[in-house]
Amino acid sequence: MPKLEDYKGQTPAWCPGCGNFSILKSFKEAVLELGLEPHQFTIVSGIGQAAKFPHYLRCHTFNGLHGRSLPVATGIRLANHTMPVIAVAGDGDCYGEGGNHIMHAMRRNIGVKLFVHDNQIYGLTKGQASPTSMEGMKTKTQPFGVFSEQLNPMVLGVAMDCSFVARGFAGEPDHLKELIKRALAHKGFSLVDILQPCVTFNKLNTYEWYQKRVYHLEPEYTPFDRVTAFTRALEWGDRIPLGVIYQHDRPLYEDQIPVLRDMPLIKRPFTLSSLEASLKEFY
Repeated sequence: MPKLEDYKGQTPAWCPGCGNFSILKSFKEAVLELGLEPHQFTIVSGIGQAAKFPHYLRCHTFNGLHGRSLPVATGIRLANHTMPVIAVAGDGDCYGEGGNHIMHAMRRNIGVKLFVHDNQIYGLTKGQASPTSMEGMKTKTQPFGVFSEQLNPMVLGVAMDCSFVARGFAGEPDHLKELIKRALAHKGFSLVDILQPCVTFNKLNTYEWYQKRVYHLEPEYTPFDRVTAFTRALEWGDRIPLGVIYQHDRPLYEDQIPVLRDMPLIKRPFTLSSLEASLKEFY
């Protein structure tokens, strides 16, 4: 069995008090409780403070381009669908630059687990507004306030029939740990949006601001009713729900590809002669 210290990577360079620290702690505890060894899963990230996440772990990792974690994660998952593949991104990285990719990942229902560190700001590039920044919020590049309507990732997930849509909060690490475990165990694409205070550049959405508003979905709440889920997903402001908002056990993308039914692609025999023969068909 793995031990918590087995997942230790580089020393984090995040700001003291950053919500990313508790996300990292919750993730380590989640994979530990699931019995996943560091060599048994892969994390893909893009660019940003959240994208540094796999640097501070021991695991297989690929650090790609801004907003492009999901295409890489999809390719890795198709190459070896027996290995858990995780994508980690920030709200700007994923919902901004990578907005087109998340829609198609949800539509396909590829078995990738996406954890978005949502601090409602661009933290790495010093405090510009992101797609989830609230209207009216003033930043260095929006001195008159944000004019664009705030993106609601939970509404987007339910609207796209994403098979697992959940929200966590960095200020509640035990609850977040359980959400991460549920997302990893889910068969299909998982979107977990994690409210993560940025103590340096976002002076609006602080720990105190969230603690006054977040609440846990009731034990009797069922995430399988899409209409009810959409209503809960729309909640933002005075009350912000935490938990699994929507779940739909749709067919997995990988299960529908005939060539993957017998074995993963990485275990199929490969020779250069077979590749040359295939290329000749296009001459």
